[in-house]
This record gives sequence, C-alpha cells and structure tokens, in this order.
Amino acid sequence: MDIQTNRNNGAATSSTEALEIKALYRIVKLIGSAAHLDTALSAILKVLHDTMRMERATLALLDDNRQHLSIRASYGLSVEEERRGVYGLDEGIYGQVFSTVSPFIVPDVNSEPLFLNRTGARPSFSKTTISFIGVPVVLGEVPVGVLSVDRLFGLDVSFEEDVRFLTVVATLIGQFVSLNQTIRRDRQQLVRENKSLKAQLHERHRKHYIIGHCKPMQEVFWNIERVAPSRATVLLLGESGTGKELVAHAIHGASPRRDRPFVKINCAALPETLLESELFGHEKGAFTGAGASRAGRFELADTGTLFLDEIGEIPLHLQAKLLRVLQEKQFERLGSTRTQSVDVRIIAATNVSLEEAVTAGTFRNDLYYRLNVVPILLPPLRERKGDIPLLLDHFLRVSNRNNEKDIRMTRDFLDCLTGYNWPGNVRELQNLVERLVILSTGDVLSIDNLPDYVIHPSAEGIVENENNRLSRAQNAGGQAAPEIPSSGRKSLQEAELEQVRDALVRHGWVQARAARELGLTQRQIGYRIKKFNLKRPEFS
Repeated sequence: MDIQTNRNNGAATSSTEALEIKALYRIVKLIGSAAHLDTALSAILKVLHDTMRMERATLALLDDNRQHLSIRASYGLSVEEERRGVYGLDEGIYGQVFSTVSPFIVPDVNSEPLFLNRTGARPSFSKTTISFIGVPVVLGEVPVGVLSVDRLFGLDVSFEEDVRFLTVVATLIGQFVSLNQTIRRDRQQLVRENKSLKAQLHERHRKHYIIGHCKPMQEVFWNIERVAPSRATVLLLGESGTGKELVAHAIHGASPRRDRPFVKINCAALPETLLESELFGHEKGAFTGAGASRAGRFELADTGTLFLDEIGEIPLHLQAKLLRVLQEKQFERLGSTRTQSVDVRIIAATNVSLEEAVTAGTFRNDLYYRLNVVPILLPPLRERKGDIPLLLDHFLRVSNRNNEKDIRMTRDFLDCLTGYNWPGNVRELQNLVERLVILSTGDVLSIDNLPDYVIHPSAEGIVENENNRLSRAQNAGGQAAPEIPSSGRKSLQEAELEQVRDALVRHGWVQARAARELGLTQRQIGYRIKKFNLKRPEFS
C-alpha cells in the first residue's frame, strides 16, 4: 500500500513538474518576443490558465506616483473588474504581500478578513472553497507589485508547491517589467535628445527661417544680424537658386521695419516699358492701356523694404531714375510732374557680376557703388554640402505633407545627392525632391529613383563642357564648327570610365584622394570602381 502511494505521489509530482516546465517555456518565449508590456503580461497570465487550469490571476503594479497598487493585467476579470482593482500599499492581502515582501496563502477566501474582493470577481457567498495565493514581484530586493492567483493545482499538491512555482513566474515578470522600464527610459531619453537637437537647429536659424549650419552660412547669418538694424542698402550676390529672396526676407524681418511692407519685384521678368511703370507707378492715360492711376512698388514699399531681384537686368535709362530714388528718395510717376518722396530701404540681388557689367558699359558705375554698400555673398550649394542632409530632410517632410505621403530616403540616395554639384543650387534640390515624391510609387526613395545626370554628374559635365566649347567656337568664328564624326565620340559611360581611371592613376590608386578630385564620396567612387571592374595594375 505504501509502495503504491509513493508511486502515485511520484507520478503526480512528475506530471506537475512537466506542466511547470511547459508553462515556463511558453512564458519565456512570450517575454523574448514581446513588443508591448500590457499585452505580454496578459498573455503570460493566460498561459497559467491554459497550462495549469487556473481560473483567475491578477498582476498589480505600483502606479507612477508610487502611492497605490493597480491591476495592470489579469485573466478571468472584466475590464470593469480590473478598473476597480486599486489598493493602498498596506491595504488587504495585496498590502500584506507588498509590505512584507513575502507570499500570502488564503486557504478559503470566504473566511479571510484581509480578502477584500474589491474587484467583485468572486461571489460574496459561495459554497465552493476558493483558495488564493499572492507572491511579491521584486526588482533588486525592492517590491514593485503583487502576482495573485486562485490556487493552481488540486488538493494533491501542497500550497508550498504553488508558492514556489509562482515565485519563479513573478521573478520572470519582474525582469520583464525592468527591461521594459529600461527601454522606455532609453526611448524617452532619445526623444528628449532629439527634441534638444531640433531645438538647437531651430534656434540656430529660427530668426531667419533659413536652413544651414556650415561655416559659409554662419557668416551669412552674422551679416544679416549686423546689417538688419541699419538703414543701409544691401547687395545680395550669388548664383541663381542660392536663396537670395529668403535672405532679403530675413534682413527685413530682423529690422525695425519688420511690421512695415516688404515689396519685391523681379527686374528681369518684365519688359522695359512695364518695368518702369511697375517701379514708379503711372497716371491715367500715361500710355496706351493706362485706364487708371496706379501706385508703383516704391510707393507700396514706403516706410518698408523694397527687394529688387535681378538688378543687373535693369535697362540703362531706368538705372538713372533708380539712382535718383536711392540718393534723393524722390521720383515721379509716369505721366506726372508731381514729385513724390518715399522712405524705402533697398535690398538688391544679382546672379551676374555687376563689376563686369560696369566694365562692359551695361551698368552704371555710380549706381553700382550706391548699391554695393553692404554686399553679402551667398555660397552655392556645392560649397555647403554639409547642409544638404538638413535641406533634404526639410524638403522631404514638406513634400510628404503637401502630397499626403510618408516617403523615406536610403543612405545611398542621401550620399548620391550630397556628392552632386547642384548647378541650380537649393532651388534645384527642392524641385527634385518634390518631383520624386510626386512620382514615387513606393515608400522609399533610393538611388534608382534619381535621374541619370545626378548619378553620373562627372561624365555629364564632360559632354556639357565639350558642347559649350564647340558652341563658343561657332559663335567666335561666325560659322559652325566642324562636326565630330560619331565614331570618334565617347559615350557617357566611356568618358566616365576614363575620368575615374585617370584620377585613380594620378593619386596612386588612393580612392579618397581621387574621390575628392572628382567631387565624389568614397561610396560613390567605390561604386564606380566596381561598376567598371577597375583594378590596380600589378608591378613586378
């Protein structure tokens, strides 16, 4: 009889251990693949039901204020029952387990005064004996919660066995909660750092609404801040598309005239007859089609700022009138003899050399010196490549918002655009990004989305330069240059191959130096070496 009893006990113990191992295995797998804390905790408690035939379980954790224990996950409780599960740190069985950091066993909840049944999940009066066990969830010897269950096993298994198994589960839960807290803190720290970096970048150029942190742009910002408070005329120099209008806005916005009008006019966009009327205004009947009097841009900009873009294109006879306004602050409308006075600050811009225009006789030297009081040179984008990632990010976000898309860019895409020389400068970059976003059918912009002239800028430049040389020869000689036989022309690919190979030879096959000469990144020159299967020659 004793032998049979021992055999039965051994079999029960073996079966219990198998269930425990199975449950622990499933719990560990859940923790290892969990992406969300609350979902994983609920799934862990469900494992106890599915594997151990448990009816109810709750996990109460400290709230953020560390003043109460609140049910964070459960099995067998409704949402409303969970909501009611809030306990003080020394209240009921939860308080007892939490404050003593020790398990608590209730053989019959109906006869235990500490059992509050606050959730209402168990009937107040029941003929069925319900056993209840609570164990602490501990992190570094500090309690952070309580794991409680209705008894897992039958009467043939001791409460001590329940407590031992639940303590192991509570330890796993504690480690999982700790890991989640660490991840959450790290994420919050990253968010704070990201906000801080964005704030720094915003602070750097928030006054001027111009993106850029490279040294040439810092000099532009410095000049803006120094010249803005004055009344001095400013001449903005730089290639087309470098942002001269933005700088003009920034100077006006940082000046005492910021609340007064900012008026702009493109001197190259209007024919000569209309330009004079646009600048100085006209009276009714001053010319054919002038059916009413109209104020010019100088009048509209009175007490404010007038931005004269492409000032180098203004005709000579208008230059004399413009000079008078700059010197005397006076002018007359077309068709009028009444002199008007204005208080206007002038900001002019040009993408051509006014000095050369003065030498050529197409621009008055006295007007040039009157405009060139404070010159500010805007660097081309190829000289501020460190700003290209910032500009790309900005234009991509704007285009995504305008087109209701969420497109990202690959690292190769960014590297390729950083290596491109941007003859159209920031305007070209903005237009390219907008076009790619509109035409994109996927969620990621890669190097495959770029036009060929961006991917192969060196070879394109060779052909372009050759075409320019032939065109100049044709114009100089008055007749067409002899046509090069098609058999003697190099394809773009051949020209690119030759250029890369020659650069490598000149620099002893040091890729970094060759890349710098060609205006490429190391990644781009590496791509071309692989593309053309270029290998350093062996010497005996």
